[in-house]
Amino acid sequence: MSGQGNNSTKVIRVATREASLRSKIRRHLRELGFHKTKEGNLEISGSGKDVIRTLHSSQRNERLAANADFFARRTPKLLHHFASGNDINPAAITPMLERIHADTWQADLFRLASLTWSVPVSNGFGRRLRYLVWDAHNEKLIGLIAIGDPVFNLSVRDNLIGWNVHERVARLVNIMDAYVLGALPPYSALLGGKMVACLVRSREIYDDFARTYGGTVGIISGEEKKARLLAVTTASSMGRSSVYNRLKLGGIPYFTSIGYTGGWGHFHIPDKLFLELRDYLRSIGHRYADLHQFGQGPNWRLRTTRAALTALGFRDDLLRHGIQREVFICNLAANATKILRTGKGDPDVSSLLSAREIAELAVERWILPRSQRRPEYRLWTNDDLLHLFEKHSWIKKDQLASKAI
Repeated sequence: MSGQGNNSTKVIRVATREASLRSKIRRHLRELGFHKTKEGNLEISGSGKDVIRTLHSSQRNERLAANADFFARRTPKLLHHFASGNDINPAAITPMLERIHADTWQADLFRLASLTWSVPVSNGFGRRLRYLVWDAHNEKLIGLIAIGDPVFNLSVRDNLIGWNVHERVARLVNIMDAYVLGALPPYSALLGGKMVACLVRSREIYDDFARTYGGTVGIISGEEKKARLLAVTTASSMGRSSVYNRLKLGGIPYFTSIGYTGGWGHFHIPDKLFLELRDYLRSIGHRYADLHQFGQGPNWRLRTTRAALTALGFRDDLLRHGIQREVFICNLAANATKILRTGKGDPDVSSLLSAREIAELAVERWILPRSQRRPEYRLWTNDDLLHLFEKHSWIKKDQLASKAI
């Protein structure tokens, strides 16, 4: 009898937990502006970039709150690396790429800079190359670049290449995804984001990849892949992108639009809620609860979230947020598509330029004309960065100042 009583208590406890989780998920989605259509599908009210920012808001606020102590401790020591408008001479902008290594002040600066953006930044998966983009003229930070392992399933990419599943398994190692890519103010006001994006197709990044991952060994096969960075994909966080669209320099395409995602994903499920879903899977003995290991890639969180929602009785389309992100590809090798499809040939990288050469073209095409048309970039001060932190992370300027050494 006592065994039956314990089992009954356990069933009631699990059922109560499931009901609470279901209620929490429904309430969260309503707060974001989702509603059900007559057909029972999930739909977001409104459109445009403000809606996308709203969808990201819960996750962003959680990240900022979790980093409140980091802000207060590190911002006073790192703020001087950010430019004010008066620090910039548009004609003399000279970008320099600095590779980031873990547990360094450069890693802290990357973290701090990325947390100023309105869309939460991923930590990347598997192989990663991260860079600070400096202006060598004034030693101020222009922007950030981070590339990492791509998702396995991306229909617009796979249709473009024309490979089958087996070919993708063998050659996806030659593609990376830019998961952080952009300029910081005031460089962003000078179209610096276009210049930073073009630096992905630089000789420096191609060579760094070859040195770091050229001898990559397949996790499943155990064979050396002889990886070469043939292409880099990225997706606009705000639906369509004016930064990457038709991005060319010297007649060479740097990023080309290849289509849109299907509007599926998990970014509208914030970290705290995801951890609850994962803990729930663990409580019912689901294998996805603790599956995250190197090589399982960025699809793991999506699979885990879907498994938890299914176990809770939700329809699969709860992960269809409806925000279609424009996908772009940057071919570092002129014959990248052919090699990725066939596995044959040597990369034609004869058109790759150095970061300095790219900058010279970008300054003349975008930055100088913009600085003349929109001189208000000079009004920005690096103290304005503190207002972004104050607004979102509940840290006041006097608290930051009190931490300074």
